[in-house]
Amino acid sequence: MSDIRSVGHDLTSPADLDQLVERFGDRKYVLIGDATHGTSEFYRWRSRLTARLIQERDFSFVAVEGDWTNCYEVNRYVKGLPESAETGREVLETFDRWPNWMWANWEVLEFLDWLEVHNQLLEQDDRIGFYGLDVYSLFESLDAVVDYLEDVDPDAAAEARDAYRCFDPYGGDAREYAQALRMVPETCEDEVLETLTRLQEAAPTYDHGQDDYFNAEQNALVAKNAEQYYREMARGNTDSWNVRDRHMVETLERLQRHHGGGSKGIVWAHNTHVGDARATDMEQRGRLNIGQLVRQHEGASEVALIGMGTFRGSVIAADSWDAPMEELTVPPARPGSYEHVFEQASETDQLLLTDELDDETPLREPRGHRAIGVVYHPNRESGNYVPTVLPDRYDAFVSLGETSALHPFSLHADRTHVPDLYPWGL
Repeated sequence: MSDIRSVGHDLTSPADLDQLVERFGDRKYVLIGDATHGTSEFYRWRSRLTARLIQERDFSFVAVEGDWTNCYEVNRYVKGLPESAETGREVLETFDRWPNWMWANWEVLEFLDWLEVHNQLLEQDDRIGFYGLDVYSLFESLDAVVDYLEDVDPDAAAEARDAYRCFDPYGGDAREYAQALRMVPETCEDEVLETLTRLQEAAPTYDHGQDDYFNAEQNALVAKNAEQYYREMARGNTDSWNVRDRHMVETLERLQRHHGGGSKGIVWAHNTHVGDARATDMEQRGRLNIGQLVRQHEGASEVALIGMGTFRGSVIAADSWDAPMEELTVPPARPGSYEHVFEQASETDQLLLTDELDDETPLREPRGHRAIGVVYHPNRESGNYVPTVLPDRYDAFVSLGETSALHPFSLHADRTHVPDLYPWGL
């Protein structure tokens, strides 16, 4: 397509990210999406851009589509906090919620080891954090709240433990809780809200570090919102999606305030969370997302939404939830889709800044835009396209012609056959 040929920029080396760094380096939030959670190049380009924003434009933290509890241990590692993990691989291998290969892989490890070294050059209070935005860790967060209170307020810990006994029948399994609600609609909503409120009210009396309290309060918030998420999911409500994305935005805003008024944050999440939902059919289905909400809360000029896509390649995914991961083939994108249009327009990977497009460009017409989940069936490609107006969905788009599968530790136990992943060579 002539519009891509005329305004697209070749993406062949890290230096080609200059335009994104210059254009978006002053934004309050830069959200970097991916079309799959199992594609090596998406992780690698995202890591390069993130590192440059940290080094050159003073971004303060990275917040990802991952559990708060696990990612907080990563945060402790990259900041070199006492009693943190010895190595990045050690902490990534503690991720036990499926699909743990999203994090326990060489691509993420390379970035975390870079960040840990970078942080050693900074004063402790200035070190860059790494946090999880997600809402799934109900029972892990319950335990973390009690552990914190045991140190600062044993009486409150006993009260929290009593309140949380509401969850005892479910054996530490959030899905068991959700399934039980389908049969007996007695929830633990009041218990998690009560514990969060008590923790917040008592905080001024505690002798504690601010980071420790922030972590405990966030875990109490995760528990409250996770209970709501699983409750809505049990009822079959589409609002469970909205509960999750609202929680991720609430967490992002809490992190920004925690790091100080002028701090800036980087988000890693799937395109379906990053790209503005109003530019897709999600809005018709009653769904919102992170990209939409931060644009509404902050104004579009304070936020950069960057999407990524691939025409063909391979990917790590599974054929059902909780199934073993596989390396699967990603077939050529459907004719007429955005991925197909980019492939037809250029033989090289492309970076598109959407505000450089003419108002009358055919790229403003709704087209399919491929989205591959952690559950993927290549033979059912027709269901993997989200109707999208791409220039309204993103501020920039990275189009990659051919991509390769992620390198999880469980498939690549050592660096044999694993390419240089960061910060050199694609």
